[in-house]
Amino acid sequence: MTLSGLHVPLITPFAPDGTVDLPALERLAADVLDAGASGVVALGTTGEPSSLTPAERASVLTVLADVCRDAQLIVGANDAGALRAAPASATAALTLVPPFVRPGADGVVAHLTALAAESPVPLVIYHVPYRTAQPLTADAVRRLAAIPGVAGMKLAVGGIDADTITLMADPPAGFAILGGDDAFISPLLALGAHGGILASAHLATAEYAALTRAWEPALGHRLARLSAALFAEPNPTVIKGVLYAQGRIATPDVRLPLLPAAPESVRAALDQAGQGWSVSTGAV
Repeated sequence: MTLSGLHVPLITPFAPDGTVDLPALERLAADVLDAGASGVVALGTTGEPSSLTPAERASVLTVLADVCRDAQLIVGANDAGALRAAPASATAALTLVPPFVRPGADGVVAHLTALAAESPVPLVIYHVPYRTAQPLTADAVRRLAAIPGVAGMKLAVGGIDADTITLMADPPAGFAILGGDDAFISPLLALGAHGGILASAHLATAEYAALTRAWEPALGHRLARLSAALFAEPNPTVIKGVLYAQGRIATPDVRLPLLPAAPESVRAALDQAGQGWSVSTGAV
């Protein structure tokens, strides 16, 4: 199995009473799939999973497993317990490189080898060194790609660095490289990435899906401006503000430690989203 195309890491919408708005979540998932996404990510960092109770996380997985019966479902899971809780129908688990402790490449390989051996689904490793503080060379990524049960990587290194170019010049066979830095997805696709896991694709889903299927530079440049506006404040605060302004979710609420996006950031993103982009079932 080689993952490809667009996967949308879904927000967790909250109702006015503070509970998880499961009907809104179901609608958002259906919207992005109808617009051409290959699948969704449940309980990724965009979904604020650390702020959810175990019961809330379980309800999110139940809803999205049902919506994704004919689509790919990737589940955010960083330990053995979370991996075992993944629905049987899940395509893969998105598993973070160990954050903060900086175990080195050998420690990362050993840790993910152990998790892959316990996981009932393949792993997609989430490499985001500006959050984890753990860099990995291209050779280290190739070692990870050789682990049985590892299907690919969400690559989000904050740009296109030398290791990315080295990796993309000779990518591991059968290993899906999915871009995870929304503003840099176009150049990464140009280098040969298989697709992207892109929070920005809550908006302009059809265009992001088209870009991941067939890279086109002018479209990539326009979507980079939209992504920059949507990530002007901590993710997913601006995305939630825009979805709320469009009437697609009941509140723009996030849970601590996040705070709602400033109105001017939401307005700027709405300006970008209003420039002829389609969203889910219609036009902005």
